[in-house]
Amino acid sequence: MNNLRFPGGAHAFNVRTWDWGFHSYIERETTTTNLRTTSTSMESQQLGLIDQSFNACYTSWVREALDELPDSFTITDPSISGHPIVFASRGFLKMSGYLKDEVIGRNGRIFQGPRTNRRSVMEIREAIREERTIQLSLLNYRKDGTPFWMLFHLSPVFSKEDGRVIHFVSVQVPIVRKLRNEDGNRWQEIVFGSCRREVCSDSVIELARCRALDSLVDSDNRVLEAEESCEANDLEKRKAAQAINSILSLLTHYSELTGRLVCGKRCNSSVISPLGSSLNISLGRIKQSFVLTDPHLHDMPIVYASDAFLNLTGYNRHEVLGLNCRLLNGADTDPKAICQLKESIQSDQACSVRILNYRKDGSSFWNLLHISPVRNASGKIAFYVGVQIEEGCKNEGSRGLSPEMKQLGTVGAVKVAVRSLSIGAGCSKS
Repeated sequence: MNNLRFPGGAHAFNVRTWDWGFHSYIERETTTTNLRTTSTSMESQQLGLIDQSFNACYTSWVREALDELPDSFTITDPSISGHPIVFASRGFLKMSGYLKDEVIGRNGRIFQGPRTNRRSVMEIREAIREERTIQLSLLNYRKDGTPFWMLFHLSPVFSKEDGRVIHFVSVQVPIVRKLRNEDGNRWQEIVFGSCRREVCSDSVIELARCRALDSLVDSDNRVLEAEESCEANDLEKRKAAQAINSILSLLTHYSELTGRLVCGKRCNSSVISPLGSSLNISLGRIKQSFVLTDPHLHDMPIVYASDAFLNLTGYNRHEVLGLNCRLLNGADTDPKAICQLKESIQSDQACSVRILNYRKDGSSFWNLLHISPVRNASGKIAFYVGVQIEEGCKNEGSRGLSPEMKQLGTVGAVKVAVRSLSIGAGCSKS
């Protein structure tokens, strides 16, 4: 019977069934391998952007100089997707228990936990949005899960040339209290994991035991502790301010050697970047290749370039900001396509073209380019967005979508980010 129904017999049917299953398994394994390769490639690109973050502004000696400082601090870049940490001092790594590779490229939220005050986190986000300094007490967590109070001091670092925020420096000063022993003559310093617990110790062993007990208080006390704030004293506040000054002094010095000066205060420049750090962070979440240009500035310069755009074209961020998009044009770029783009901008209309562009290394690629005006909350054109898709290049992150749908999705995400920020700015000022 089997031989009649399935040529080759039942055994042949079983072999074919196994063969189909094997090919299905191979396809799944290939897909998994491709996803892993894509993830590794993205991580490599992210690390490359982190290196550029420092190399574009400072000489190569800046990391070594910063490492010699005794303070606990991190430096973040709001222009990179996720606002990642691009430098962590030795003091910070020692205090937090993390290794450098576990911190670089990550957002500072990894140090927060269930007892971190949400209101304090919102205050920090607001300070980042407004690009200003903030100092407050914050409960964070070490790698081993133990909480500790610290004085958190955040300060922006500005480009002296155009006034935009290059980095944020975050100094962390552990909050310490001196408690007097019963004899009234000796003092012991305790780094507080909880402000409610007060202990006196007569020996180093007892002090260590009390510190261990401090992290093992019962859950009821933890709830009470989370509701309180551990205030820093004047000495700790001065220590944080001095650390910020030392760090900014080093960054300024090593930026002078590259000719791209930075400073701790926004300078009175005639060319101020219209993008705030909060908008930079929001735009950084969009993974597609795109740029924002400002039609209100002379020559309609690029004011934002996504990480994917930098990876596609091979340019560093500082090499494209302030320049017109024509830097991608070359000898064989079709003048008709350029005229079509200019006409759409003059009529405030969206436009899609297929245009031959060139990377930094001189290699060419066919660019499926879509440009569109981006209006703010009041309906006025604030920017133009240009979305680039390399023809024939497979994008694993948008499988199944046509180039047109990818472009429209990117434009929509940019419009939401710009309008949300303009509405938020209006609310905060009122």
